[in-house]
Amino acid sequence: MTSTTEFPPLQNDLLLRAARGEKTERAPVWVMRQAGRYLPEFREVRKSHEFFEVCRTPDLAMEVTLQPIRRYKGLLDASIIFSDILVVPQAMGMEVLMNPGPSFPEPLDVPADVEKLRKEVDVNKELGYVFEAITQTRKGLEGVVPLIGFCGAPWTLFSYMIEGGGSKTLQKAKTWLFKYPEESKALLHRIAVVCVDFLVGQVKAGAQLLQVFDSWAGELSPHDFDRFSFPTLQYIAKTVRQRLAEAGLPDVPLTLFAKGANYALKKLADESGYDVLGLDWCIDPAEARRIVGDKVALQGNMDPNVLYGGREAIEQTVKRMSAAFSGKGGWIANLGHGITPGVDPEDMRWFLECVHKYSSSG
Repeated sequence: MTSTTEFPPLQNDLLLRAARGEKTERAPVWVMRQAGRYLPEFREVRKSHEFFEVCRTPDLAMEVTLQPIRRYKGLLDASIIFSDILVVPQAMGMEVLMNPGPSFPEPLDVPADVEKLRKEVDVNKELGYVFEAITQTRKGLEGVVPLIGFCGAPWTLFSYMIEGGGSKTLQKAKTWLFKYPEESKALLHRIAVVCVDFLVGQVKAGAQLLQVFDSWAGELSPHDFDRFSFPTLQYIAKTVRQRLAEAGLPDVPLTLFAKGANYALKKLADESGYDVLGLDWCIDPAEARRIVGDKVALQGNMDPNVLYGGREAIEQTVKRMSAAFSGKGGWIANLGHGITPGVDPEDMRWFLECVHKYSSSG
């Protein structure tokens, strides 16, 4: 595996400094799903390549990861490897199709179905293509910005594996929690173990920050979040750090984006073990900072739909957001969820330019 010494030196460490809670000359900025369907060059690649084919082909994954960095030269402060949270269920032995949203032809209907999953998951064998893509991309970036690696959180992955795709109610996944609580905890832990191996492998391959996406955290009551999701998130942070230290790998910053779990912010800041907490747009930044103090850096949190509102709406929102996040503790500017396919790439550029303008301390 490539060692970090073989990579070009990093020229922009704004993201890493903010993630550690340092005050920065301006807010670093990147956007969830910045390599995606809103970019014509991305759609061009997808014309001749199926979604998971792009994920599994390091050359293609690198190309689409670099597309926004090229287009928005000097405006983005991070790249995030092009992949998908559902590569973990695939590695565990489940089939996942993308048409256009994710679907599992054979979801887990009852606990006995867990027997269909691989007993042991060798991430190097099953997810080596992600590691290769990371190493290639880290070299291809030539040190311009850091590279983020990521995975889905166990609760969110568990939900997909049981629902068989997206769901408005998560009725099937929640039925498991309430009907089969012990089996649910066992499966959640099993997913967490694979996530740890996957995240450590990404750092070994060259990732400089890791993000865990708990996209459906907000669908749980505070009690059920504490009981089912939180222990796995804590386990991932603690175990990844232990494993990185044992392997002599860099102690990279860890970000948790538990979308909708604003009720848990204090607990996440105090006990989760992550350096950065991602926020959705449903909490006021000043209130979030009051709750977490300076224990963690914050990331977010503009509503992605503001990008459809025209230049003035974007500028005013960024101005307000920058003022609210200024002060103690690190802040990484981002959206409160992924950018959506209909956004005009020039409106995305304007968002980035506004962050540069309004978050500068000079």
